[in-house]
Order: sequence, then structure tokens, then C-alpha cells
Amino acid sequence: MRLFCLSCEVLARPVYLCAARSPHIVDIELFAKGLHNEPADLRARLQARIDALAGEKYDAIIMGYGLCGQATAGLQARAIPLVIPRAHDCITLFLGSRERYQYQFENFSGTYWYAHDYIERSDGSGGALSLGASSSTGLDKTYEEYVAKFGKDNADYLMEVLGGWQKHYKRAAYIDLGVADGSEVEAKAKIEAARRGWVFDRVAGDLVLIRRLLDGDWAGDFLVVQPGEQVKMTYDADVIGCMLMET
Repeated sequence: MRLFCLSCEVLARPVYLCAARSPHIVDIELFAKGLHNEPADLRARLQARIDALAGEKYDAIIMGYGLCGQATAGLQARAIPLVIPRAHDCITLFLGSRERYQYQFENFSGTYWYAHDYIERSDGSGGALSLGASSSTGLDKTYEEYVAKFGKDNADYLMEVLGGWQKHYKRAAYIDLGVADGSEVEAKAKIEAARRGWVFDRVAGDLVLIRRLLDGDWAGDFLVVQPGEQVKMTYDADVIGCMLMET
């Protein structure tokens, strides 16, 4: 098969590695992780690329995304099927299954996740606060701007309000996918955990979902959207499903 992969850059290393090992021809295009901040804009950008590929000779367009803040909900398949992992976000893809994701969610709520590509490709634009530490850089910049505009006392108050999200987190977890040397990211996670009074954990990642996506092994854990259909949320364990394209 000839596959075209549209993927978030936080999966760059795993996607390229699995593409190199895939039995199929795989072309890859990465999208900046900061686009998650505006799900509607990300959806429009992804749809534009899907539309542009309609006349190309690909057997499927595979998505290195989950539901991702509903950014993929509403995506429409044109002349080529779309394949999307049944996942809420990239943490599921890093962990390798919805079951492992659910286990972490139920037993370790309040986890701030660190992953190699996510931290490595930080551009200060933030993103999901439950993954990575780039948002603290954005808060530092915001604080300086508030001091200049409102004075130090008012800036301190505003930053206390903005930083309230940290109170909900108790654990820093570094996901080790074994793809490259992530020692610097792991060390960063340990430092951040100590600074914020969080527990640090090292969690083994699993490439199985990413590998299966690029290998064309799509039974069960992937949604195949046929031409004329679009993605919808299902509000259950399947995460996403199909419906006829809205006219």
C-alpha cells in the first residue's frame, strides 16, 4: 500500500521509526504541536491537506492523532479512506493502548506527562497542560508582561490565579519509548517534580499502536473512515466513530 501520514510533531521520532520498518510506502507530514491550542484551526488545516490529497494515488491517509480536544471530530474522508487511532490524545499512543491509558487515568489522576518529542519540540506556545512542561515558559513570559502593565503586586495575584492548574497535579511521569536518548527530558521531569513537590515516575511506553497504524494493521483499535463519511465523537470506550458526511 501507499500511505500518507498526517501527524502531530510530538510523534515525530516514533512515526519515522515505524515508517522505516513498515512493509508499505509511507509519506509523512508533521504539524506543529502548538496547533492543539486552537482545535478548530487544527481541524481546518488537517481537512485542507486531506482535500488536497484526494487526487493522489494513496490507499489511505493515516492520522498520527487521537481525538485531541475534538480537533479530529468532523474530519471528512474524500476519495481516500482516513484511518485514526481510537484514542483521546497522544498519551494513549505513547502508552500503547486505551487500557493502559484508562489505568493511568483511574489510578494516577493529576499526572503531568513528559515525552521526548513533546519537550524537544517545545516552541513556547503551550498546549495540553497534561503533557509536557513547556507551558511554564509561557507563564514566565506572561508574568513579565503583567509586571510591565500592572505592577508587581497585581502581576503576582494574576499569576497565582493562572498557575492554579498546578494544584491539581501531584505526579510527573516521563514516558520512555526507547526510541532515542531521552535522559535530558527525564532529568527535566525529575527537576520539575522536585520543584513543585510532585512524585516522579518513569513509565515504559509502547510503540504498538503507532507501529500498527503504519503497518496497516487496523483491526479493533483504529477507525477507518470511508469516502463520504466523517468522524464523530461516540462518548464511550470507542472514543470516535463514523457518520455519513454532512451536506
